[in-house]
Amino acid sequence: MNEVKIGNYRWVICSLLFFATTINYLDRQVIALLKSNLTTEFKWNDGDYANIEIAFKIAYALGLLAAGGFIDKVGTKIGYFMATFLWSVSAVCHSFVSSTFGFVVVRSALGVSEGGNFPAAIKTVAEWFPKKERALATGIFNSGTNIGAIIAPLTVPFIAVAWGWRWAFIITGSTGFIWLVFWYLFYQSPFKHKFVTKAELDYINNDPENPDPTPLVEKEKISWAKLLKFKQTWAFVVGKFLTDPIWWFYLFWLPDFLESQYHLKGTGIALPVAAVYILSTFGSVGGGWLPMSLIRNNWPTFRARKTSMFIYALFVIPIIFAQFLGGINMWYAVMVIGLAAAAHQAWSANIFTTVSDMFPKNSVGSVTGIGGMFGSFGGVLFSWLVQKKLFIYYRGIGKIEIAYYIMFFVCGSAYLLAWVIMHFLVPKMKTIEISKIKQV
Repeated sequence: MNEVKIGNYRWVICSLLFFATTINYLDRQVIALLKSNLTTEFKWNDGDYANIEIAFKIAYALGLLAAGGFIDKVGTKIGYFMATFLWSVSAVCHSFVSSTFGFVVVRSALGVSEGGNFPAAIKTVAEWFPKKERALATGIFNSGTNIGAIIAPLTVPFIAVAWGWRWAFIITGSTGFIWLVFWYLFYQSPFKHKFVTKAELDYINNDPENPDPTPLVEKEKISWAKLLKFKQTWAFVVGKFLTDPIWWFYLFWLPDFLESQYHLKGTGIALPVAAVYILSTFGSVGGGWLPMSLIRNNWPTFRARKTSMFIYALFVIPIIFAQFLGGINMWYAVMVIGLAAAAHQAWSANIFTTVSDMFPKNSVGSVTGIGGMFGSFGGVLFSWLVQKKLFIYYRGIGKIEIAYYIMFFVCGSAYLLAWVIMHFLVPKMKTIEISKIKQV
């Protein structure tokens, strides 16, 4: 089928999702890069920083749950607009904080509002793309998490040096307001959009595997209580609960790892942190390409998805040796952490897509929110058990490298465990029909 004749406006929409996700991760990454500055000014210890991080994660978890249902109800255009506006305001408000408690408050506000990004983005992908392209589209927009994490270390430390840490929050937080203009002007549902041809609309809705095709706009909201009765929901929940905390660890503690192990500070961490997330970008896009290629070669969707996720889980394992390799040369550690981060992003592109594989479009936002909430609570538990207990103890006795050995072992094993549990819960990832949801 000729792609030019079909039309490609769906990829314009994907680019909007990409930029929103880039801004989302840019805003949340700023505090990690300013940790040294803020620790000096506010006299933080590891426990203070962990408490601020935990507050963000709890708020983010609640935001994901609330946003999923809200976006399924009001639609992606309004839901995404409101979420981005609120998180941009919250990001800028960091610049006005003058106490540790103030950071807890603004990080909580940022967490709640940022919770709208992924439910809105995944729902948009489900509305705008056929199943065979969804992992690629998800991988492309999800690569914004890497680009945001690359831009942050290349800009934030330098802004802080030139104008102070408060301006770092103001400048990065304000970028979301620019995105809002483009979203308002260019987004509309595919059924109503003047730039979507009939051929492209037919292509978007052409999923012969789907036994229960649904309209793109379905107003009836499906309750969380009903969704939680399906194994498909719990498969997504378990996968997110076990693997999301690993990404949180990279995001918030990679700068600390480089500082504590290699004595890098400020602008010195920019290049190695950026290198990790540059590698992650390749994983995000490549992670979406592999299952699409398998599906186009007549693999069943579930088999292509699971095979890809198993391969990505294997690529995380070398991170177990990061501490040992880093003892030889710092860049060896950076490379294996980058490989693991790339594998995570490839995994993430596919686990998000399992929601639209298994659920009708009018429940995608809710299920994404439920899974994201459990992923964030996994991150909270991870922070409390490991970062507040393990890190403080070993840093106190001057053996912080032992804590990182333990952490990297956990990172290396989490994905295989998640894959095995998901496999037994949903061997063939069967699509749930709307009629069955209504009968529950």
